[in-house]
Amino acid sequence: MIELTQLNSSDAPVVFETAAAANGSLIGFATLNAPKSLNALNFAMIKLLEPQLLAWADDSNIAMVIIKGAGEKAFCAGGDVVSLHNAMNSGEPANLIEDYFAHEYRLDHQIHCYDKPILVWGNGIVMGGGLGLMAGASHRVVTENSRIAMPELTIGLYPDVGGSYFLHKMPEHVGLFLGLTAASINCDDAMYVGLADHYLKADKFDTLIEQLCTIKWGKTASLNHDKLSSLLTELDNVSGHMPKGNVKTQLATIQKLGEFTDLRDKVNYILNLETDDTWLIRAQQALKHGCPLSCALVERQLASSKGKSLGECFQMELGMSVRCGEVGEFQEGIRALLIDKDGAPNWQFKTLEQIPDELVESFFVQRWDHNSHPLKQLTQG
Repeated sequence: MIELTQLNSSDAPVVFETAAAANGSLIGFATLNAPKSLNALNFAMIKLLEPQLLAWADDSNIAMVIIKGAGEKAFCAGGDVVSLHNAMNSGEPANLIEDYFAHEYRLDHQIHCYDKPILVWGNGIVMGGGLGLMAGASHRVVTENSRIAMPELTIGLYPDVGGSYFLHKMPEHVGLFLGLTAASINCDDAMYVGLADHYLKADKFDTLIEQLCTIKWGKTASLNHDKLSSLLTELDNVSGHMPKGNVKTQLATIQKLGEFTDLRDKVNYILNLETDDTWLIRAQQALKHGCPLSCALVERQLASSKGKSLGECFQMELGMSVRCGEVGEFQEGIRALLIDKDGAPNWQFKTLEQIPDELVESFFVQRWDHNSHPLKQLTQG
């Protein structure tokens, strides 16, 4: 049994611990600690993670970092959007929404650019803000229980947290399909679309930690990246076959989206697919009941972010997210799903045809100049 040294309260929103490895190096653990809400990423969590990751980056004793979720059900089921709904409901949403998303995107960017190895244990539900934490980690581990999605369509948002960057790295048109349908993917899919690096059986976690603590970690980040990769590959090989995914199986169907230039034609193509495939049927249902404005934003987001750096993508997304807090669909989507839980959002724009072009354009207008942008310090990488 590995002995952990606790660095803060066990009741904290994120619990920080360290474990000593064979040669005295330390492994840092950050556990999202809100299992009742499936570890939804709240502002307190973000404000704790940012400085602790920075401190560990500067601590020569820390060889690597593990980020995981409390409980067995979820790594992180998304952002804590209920608090954002309450802010929007008060009539003065801009400051809280801007602050929340700016801090969240800085944290996500920090993980993407972290020099030391970061292992994210992506067991259970990984959605929205949880995927933002996971996508940039150097070693992303999924299990047979992983269920990953960008379900922002259901709440009037769009695939943020770096989606503008990592959705482009998937096979052609898959990023758009997942954004338009909120389709859930499993471990096999995650490996295929580039959102995961290793597959381990969920019951291998304790074995993983024990073996990490036997490693004689080096003094250079590159060496420690290699040591971690080697161990994870060994454990990959004894974890058996992954449950079969859906993206690769349905790739030809998904890539026919490329035959259409107009978003309405793309949406109609998905909705009119004649299929008995359960995964595609669920995707159709989510698209049918999702927010039309979100569909328009996903398409424009991907078109606008092509070729942008990681930092530029997060800067663009901050403007989009603050605008979402002003328009109303985001507030209504959260109300229907998480406040009243009636599952019947009353969208202002019920079809794509009803959405004015100038409204979509307003999400991409520069709100700040370079010197005043809240994310101006992000490296352009």
